[in-house]
Parts: sequence; C-alpha cells; structure tokens
Amino acid sequence: MDVVSVLLVGAGEINFGSVEGPWNHTLRLEQILGPNLRVVALVDPDEARAKAAIDTKLASLARSSYDACQIFNSVSAAAHAVLSHAPQIAIVGAPPFARGSDLPQRDLELQLASAFPHCALFVEKPVSSGPEDACWRVAEILAKTGVPVGVGYMLRYLKAVRMMKDIIAKNDLVVMGTNARYIMAYEWARKPAWWDKSLSGGPIIEQATHFCDLSRYFGGDVYLPSVVAHTVQAHELPGQLSAKRFDEESIPAENRLPRLTSATWKYTTGAVGTLTHVIALHGNTYDTEFEVYADGYRFKLVDPYGTPRLYIRRPGLAEEGEFEVHTFMDDDPFYTELATFIDVVRQWQPRDHILSSYEDAIKTYELTWAIRRASEVAAEKYM
Repeated sequence: MDVVSVLLVGAGEINFGSVEGPWNHTLRLEQILGPNLRVVALVDPDEARAKAAIDTKLASLARSSYDACQIFNSVSAAAHAVLSHAPQIAIVGAPPFARGSDLPQRDLELQLASAFPHCALFVEKPVSSGPEDACWRVAEILAKTGVPVGVGYMLRYLKAVRMMKDIIAKNDLVVMGTNARYIMAYEWARKPAWWDKSLSGGPIIEQATHFCDLSRYFGGDVYLPSVVAHTVQAHELPGQLSAKRFDEESIPAENRLPRLTSATWKYTTGAVGTLTHVIALHGNTYDTEFEVYADGYRFKLVDPYGTPRLYIRRPGLAEEGEFEVHTFMDDDPFYTELATFIDVVRQWQPRDHILSSYEDAIKTYELTWAIRRASEVAAEKYM
C-alpha cells in the first residue's frame, strides 16, 4: 500500500487523546494505516506541548510514523519548510476560535488551502466559534479547491445510526420528530475556558453540537426562526453545582455556562425537533439518548458515545414497552469516520461517502447558534 502523509494541526486532546473521552485522532490513524502512516508535521503555537506530544509517539510502537515529523508554530512556517512528504491530509484539531473564518488569525482552513492546495482537510467540529456568514465564505473558497473536506461529526458513522437510516428508507418512513438528551458529567471538566461561553461558545455550540447534527441528519433542514429555548442559569438556585474542580469565580458572571438548556424547533419538512442539554452528573460517565419518531415506529439510541444500544418499537410489537434491542459492541465511529475519509482521499470510495460535508456542518453550526441566541433572549426576560 502507498504511504499516506498527514499534517496535524493542534497538539491537544482531540489529536492526541485524553482521559475525559474517546477522542484521539492519531491513535485511529495508526490503527487504520499502520506502517503506511507518515506524520510529516505538527503545527501548534505551543511548541513545547507539541514536542511533548511527538516525544510520546517516538517512544511508542508507532515511532516510525513520526520519526520525520517536524514541529512548527504556524501554518506559514510549515509551508516554507522542506517536509519529508507533501501532506495529503491535514487533520485540523485546533480550537474553533482559530478556524471557520476569513479573518486573520481565525482562518486556519484558508491558510492550509493556500499553503498546501492539494491537501484534503478533515476539520474538527464545530466549524468555528465566530459569525456564521464567515463560515459560508470559507466554504465557498474550499469548494473551489476541489479537495475533499470533511467535518468530525462521527455519530453519523455509528452502525446503529446506519440501521435506523436503512429501516426508515426501506419502509418509506417520514420522520415525525426527533428528541435528543445529553446529560453531561462535569466533575472532571476543569478547564476554565470551557466554562466561559465567550471562549468556548457554550455547551450547545461546543458540546451538544453532535446531537444537533444527529437531529438534522434525520430531521433535515431546520426553519431557524422557529427555534425556542430556555435555560437554567448559573446564578439561579437549580444551577448551583457541588462538584466543580475549578474556581468559576474567575469567569465573569455573564459568561458562565447555563446548567440546563431546553430547545424546540420546526424542520422545514414539518417535523419537530427537541433538545435537552444538562450539566449535572458527577463522575465521568455521561448519559445520552436520541430518539426518532415516525408512523408506527420509535427508535431510541442509548449511549452512542460508549456501547450503543438501539431500541426499536415497530408495527407488530403490540405489547406496551416491547422493543427490538440491538447492542453494538466495539463500534468505533471515530475509526470509521477517518477510515472513510482516507479511502475517499485515496479514491477508493466516492466522495459522497463523507457523511458530513463542510457546508452541511455549517447548517448544524447555525442551529446551535440559533438555540443559544433564543435561550439568551428568553433568559433576559427572567432577570
């Protein structure tokens, strides 16, 4: 097999892993490509952190994939260097404030497209933390390059999600509604920047974006003016949290995260979507569920981030509470997502096998912002 050369942007947890979750793009690259992986560069403004990340890899069994990796503090510096291989894929794992825009210092995708015009881009979600209109301008420029571009909404690649999609298509069903519930375990979320919505974008834009995207994957486009949302704010009695492991007082009160967000909206098809996001649980185990309703059917996906279980109520299951139950062991959507993207770059699969395009991901981003804005408008009425 041919070598696949990769440029990494970001030396943080998305690319190199964390105890907080299953994300770790370099691990999946190693699993997919084995000795054919060549990481030619790592770009991160914190060169010490970048060196530590690569040193860990050089001490691992994957050493040969990283021994030619050079470290740079900017895309421009990488562009002016002589790399061992021209990068075929850039994994963009930098924070959202650094991308999704055509403004200087927030335009990583455009920097990469200019520096490495033949390099495919795999961009982490959400696409940005800035204005949505700037994202559309970036999308227009990226489309002109002609290279594959995908966004990391990995839940679309779950086997359970594919089963749901197949049943809906086979039975010619029309989705009536979606219902997403995301209850976060917050005890080990200790980065103050995450708890500051002026930096992270807030829990819907940064975290519940996966469930907003899954909702759109089944419900279709959203009529954005229909979005209504309410929150439990940090200063309200139900919003007091007892297991925080950082000092929230350092964050301005107006920038602190809502503890609960409840939103509803209308899809352009006529269906209805709902989302509840809660920051409430202790420990490190989240509680997540996603439901889809159609005539005669109820699909309930439980624990999509862990060991997904799919409960299906369909015609013929007459007893109340009777479901088909499907458990999907060892299903890694991060792996499937990246393996599919690599196959598209190699031209082993058609481009439409990338399930989350940049343009479609912007629509999810627009929904998350619509929820945040609606919730903030509603919250002002109670102050």
